[in-house]
Amino acid sequence: MESHGALTSDNRAALWKGRFSEGPDAEAVAFETSIHVDERMALDDIYGSKAHARMLGETGIIPLSEADKIVAGLDSISKDLEEGRLSIDYSAEDIHSFIEGVLTDRIGEPGKKIHTGRSRNDQIALDERLYLRRCIPDLKNRLLTLIDTLASIADFHTGDIMPGFTHMQHAQPVTLAHHLCAWAWMLVRDTERLSDGLKRISLSPLGAGALAGSSLPLNRESAAKDMGFDNVVQNSLDAVSDRDYCIEFASCFALIQMHLSRFCEEIIIWASTEFSFIELSERWSTGSSIMPQKKNPDFAELIRGRTGKVYGSLVALLTMMKGLPLSYNRDMQEDKESLFDSYDTVISCVNVFTKMISSAKWNCDTMSSSCDGGYLNATDIAEYLVKKGMPFRTAHGVAAKAVRIAIEKQRRLEDLDISDFKSCSDLISEDIYSRITKDACVNARNLTGGPSSERVKEQILLLKEFVRQKR
Repeated sequence: MESHGALTSDNRAALWKGRFSEGPDAEAVAFETSIHVDERMALDDIYGSKAHARMLGETGIIPLSEADKIVAGLDSISKDLEEGRLSIDYSAEDIHSFIEGVLTDRIGEPGKKIHTGRSRNDQIALDERLYLRRCIPDLKNRLLTLIDTLASIADFHTGDIMPGFTHMQHAQPVTLAHHLCAWAWMLVRDTERLSDGLKRISLSPLGAGALAGSSLPLNRESAAKDMGFDNVVQNSLDAVSDRDYCIEFASCFALIQMHLSRFCEEIIIWASTEFSFIELSERWSTGSSIMPQKKNPDFAELIRGRTGKVYGSLVALLTMMKGLPLSYNRDMQEDKESLFDSYDTVISCVNVFTKMISSAKWNCDTMSSSCDGGYLNATDIAEYLVKKGMPFRTAHGVAAKAVRIAIEKQRRLEDLDISDFKSCSDLISEDIYSRITKDACVNARNLTGGPSSERVKEQILLLKEFVRQKR
């Protein structure tokens, strides 16, 4: 890649160098530079700098002609970066210094005026907000794609019955569609949390300076409006010392990853020989170097494993901030690596999970036959008796007695003789058998949110409508 516009030695120097008669040690420079991390915000830095330059010109702090020259110079840098004609100079201290240095090289003295009335403290707080505002919608759209994928798969399986579990023990029958919708609703909440977070970063910190604003007649509101923010951060100390938005989005990422990890845990279990509920595509499985027969759910395991990285990033951010006095402290330079790494991890895991789940095959007959063990219809016996007037606690005991008889006779509940049921309660009649089939148990649960086909189809429509509205 050709590197047009490399910094001159003067413009490559740190912005703060004037205070020092001696330059920093080379190892010290390597330790404190951040450009390898913050380079991804180059276009965001340029976007904010253009708004700042326009505001400086509109307020008369610098001549309009110079503001126009600065904006044009920044546009040329942005274009060259996007088209690969300009490479990042990693000898620069950070992305702000690099952009300002290239600008000054290109347009001369007016380039030195871009930093008028601002500090790198409010500049980085702005860049991070602009970056998140630009990137979070992409993650939201990928989550919406996954929600839509799960809803579409569910639509094919509204009548396919499987065991529902508590404590990993057979509990009550549900449908595969009902289970997939449960996953999808978790992702709906994730999507809404991201949207809520975007509302809270729609405030511009620009103009807060290092911590106390500026004596220059800056128009913070004008610059904020120019950049599409709702307003400005109301306190200059808070504007530069706040990293709540990093922690909030890292928390959102951790929740998303936790949900993906839970899904993957179930897939790993279901893909085992003992369950055989799901068969993952060979495109999203791997083999063994020693056992020729193996087909491993490695991608589900990797997503589960990478959850620790995302949790670690959240804890790193919380720990970094927990003891910092107002306002800015250099510790806060460490926010970006944790934020960016967790974002990158989550978005890649969402992509892989979507492709993995959409290409999987479901062994619905195996799921259905698995309901034949474990007495999943015991609660339905109790509710049958409740409908005949028996108190639930009494009915619970009657159903438990029927289960004990079935265990002793090594039969399913539905295979017990009527005399067995009568020995538990005289309220039980021949109609019990039609009430405790798998289909009857599922379709009797017709409350909102229940597993009956009718109710699950309602959920699927709601999920698809959510996706439609949010796109």
